[in-house]
Amino acid sequence: MRVFGRKTNFVWLVFAALFCTSLFPSRVFADDKNDNNPPAKAVPIRMDSPAPGLTERERWLLDRVELLEKRVADLESKGNSPAAPAETASFAQPASSTAAGLAGVEAEVSNGAVSANVISTEKVVAPGAAQATEKGKSGAAKAKAEPFGFADFTWLNGNARTKDTPYATKFFTPEIRADVDYNYSFNHPADNTIGGSSEVFRSNEVHVTQLGVGGDFHHDNVRARLMTQFGLYSQTTPRNDASPARGQWNLDNAYRYVSEAYGGYHFNALHGINVDAGIFMSYIGLFSYYQFDNWAYQPSYVSSNTPWFFNGVRVQIFPTEHLKIEPWFVNGWQSYGRFNNRPGFGMQILWRPNGWLSILGNQYALGEDAFGAPGRVRYHTDDSIEVKYYDNQENFLSKAAFSLTGDMGCEHGGGVSCSSNHGQGANFHPKQSFLGFMLYNRLWFDQDKFGLTLGGGKINNPGRYLVLLPPINGATAASGTPYFTENPGDQFKAWDISGTFDYMPSQYITFRWEFDHRAANVPYFSGPGGITPTNCPTVPLVENICGTPGAFVQGFTPDLKKIENRIGLSILVKF
Repeated sequence: MRVFGRKTNFVWLVFAALFCTSLFPSRVFADDKNDNNPPAKAVPIRMDSPAPGLTERERWLLDRVELLEKRVADLESKGNSPAAPAETASFAQPASSTAAGLAGVEAEVSNGAVSANVISTEKVVAPGAAQATEKGKSGAAKAKAEPFGFADFTWLNGNARTKDTPYATKFFTPEIRADVDYNYSFNHPADNTIGGSSEVFRSNEVHVTQLGVGGDFHHDNVRARLMTQFGLYSQTTPRNDASPARGQWNLDNAYRYVSEAYGGYHFNALHGINVDAGIFMSYIGLFSYYQFDNWAYQPSYVSSNTPWFFNGVRVQIFPTEHLKIEPWFVNGWQSYGRFNNRPGFGMQILWRPNGWLSILGNQYALGEDAFGAPGRVRYHTDDSIEVKYYDNQENFLSKAAFSLTGDMGCEHGGGVSCSSNHGQGANFHPKQSFLGFMLYNRLWFDQDKFGLTLGGGKINNPGRYLVLLPPINGATAASGTPYFTENPGDQFKAWDISGTFDYMPSQYITFRWEFDHRAANVPYFSGPGGITPTNCPTVPLVENICGTPGAFVQGFTPDLKKIENRIGLSILVKF
């Protein structure tokens, strides 16, 4: 019984000592939220005089308890924590376009953006770019930065200004776009036709220019994007492509109601690599195909006369969060099919070192893009810089930025020359080139609720190989028209200025008012008589000729003018 009593006393002493010791670490890890109700102060247990009758081993154990107690007290006084938080790694799934970013990537940069675009973006600006991980020196996984995700790039010309997408899920990011406009030409065309524009087509009428429904699909690094197009774009965009005239099958009908349609895969390498195939937005010309994304409704000739889409394959490579390198393999220059015997090749380099500067370079080469002229090779360079030089949301003038774009290009072979006019007679080779620029300045007011854009540009395009053909009596890029020729050496010089005012009560809608003045050195814009033979004589036989599609009255000349002034009102929506 004596042994049992000693053991009992010893157990109680050890229990008391451990209880005392447990009070100290509880203070070390106490939650700051409980500081208003501090715990009661513990009464220390003196271990100076061990209870009598203990064995040497029992005294040794009590001494160890006392040492542990002192050790805990020392740790508390030094503020040391016995445990360190474990490092965590983030494995984010790739984002989708317009997603800006990115969603796509193709962030896709619609014009500059994935568009990402762009993203987005594009735009999440770089659609589909994922946050890849790498091993750090400590061995813990380190998340890669999202490409172009370090700043807000919704101020860019050609990028959507929406910052979020309603009803987006991990699998699908929906997108809806609507562009409804009214334009009035002071040339008063009798048949309401407006020519020479890739955005404005009718005068003194209300029209749905573009209605698109679609979005971005993304799962397990697989990506796809679809955007439909209904309204005038479904008719006017295909008529500017001559490639369906080569071979069988109606390519213009097959793609008529689709503006973007591609599928691809995202590789978790570098800061992301996307491989996409299908129809995607072109970035040449800076402005986006979708008016909601732009600072102005009618872009200058450098943008309006260069491609809005490419049909082929692209690879988006993001070496860093500031840089995108994107090679293209495409059927041709804004074409559903191939014009002759050679496809086109191109590349985009996009660099954004900070949140106020974007530098874009697009290069195109080697395509034989003149319908019916095999051996005529095209080259083109398109380069832009955008700078946000003011940003203060507390002032009435909340933001200011400008964009500058310059384009150069030429064709050689097939009877034309890149450098200069040379040769004589049947061996004469006229210069076939393109040179142009456009400059826009954008101001935002009242926390970006209002916008004012002033700008314009100029082009010189001998040979007219990039000039949009007026739709005289239904003429298309493939048919041509004798009333506005596009023969080698034909001169064309044009310039324009515009003023645009935007009211943006929500990130999803823009009410836009715009004035445009456009001029050319040759008759080009629709005049009061229209650009179809509507003023035919009343002779019955001639009436029959006039009523025949594609037929002209002998000697009739459509009414074309060198100047056009126009105002436009539009409602632009994007979800």
